[in-house]
Amino acid sequence: MTSPNEPSEGRDLLIASHLSAGYAGNPVIQDVSLRVAAGEVVALLGANGAGKTTTLLALAGELRPLAGTVEMLGSPVSGGLHVSARRGLGFVPEEKSVIFGLSVLDNLRLGRGDMSIAFELFPELTPLRRRLAGNLSGGEMQILTFARILSRKPKVVLADELSLGLAPLVVQRLGHAIKEAARSGIGVLVVEQQARTALSLSDRAYLLRHGQVALEGTSAELMSRIDEIESRYLSE
Repeated sequence: MTSPNEPSEGRDLLIASHLSAGYAGNPVIQDVSLRVAAGEVVALLGANGAGKTTTLLALAGELRPLAGTVEMLGSPVSGGLHVSARRGLGFVPEEKSVIFGLSVLDNLRLGRGDMSIAFELFPELTPLRRRLAGNLSGGEMQILTFARILSRKPKVVLADELSLGLAPLVVQRLGHAIKEAARSGIGVLVVEQQARTALSLSDRAYLLRHGQVALEGTSAELMSRIDEIESRYLSE
């Protein structure tokens, strides 16, 4: 039986309703509604400039909505990313988020999670545990970031541009970890420009165009329209 503090399979963990957000009062996204349930991977697709990262920052609490609402675990999101993190959010930014001057082990310690989980999920980090994070490859840095976040047993994970600059084998490795996280009951939202990659690892997807949701559906439904999606929505 699921305890009151654990998300049950299929329960909506993150909900945005008619969300508008942007910078200096100027909206980048408008009227965006989406949800992420426990145990599923959701992809957020779109061309450069479509508003994907802005959506992610608003969902995480880093951007205050200009309109609409965001709820996580049944309560409004507010107060910044650090507040959301304490409530169970894991955030993987597009830029490198490791401390170069610290070892892999010390980077994991900073996450204050269960390091045994990190090494179980990513055993390839074990021989690197004493290596400085700044001496890792880009793929190894991203794996370390995911390991640190998942070791904290988050309830929701937001990942920005999963495949950016990474080798296909690393992307495949991270995709496997994301699916494993979802199987454990975590809700995952992956922001991704490479539609085929995102749809191959997700259950459902939303496609942003000019700051608004242009398409949504199961990943299988959108994959059946992938040629149209790439030519009409992602080639801008």
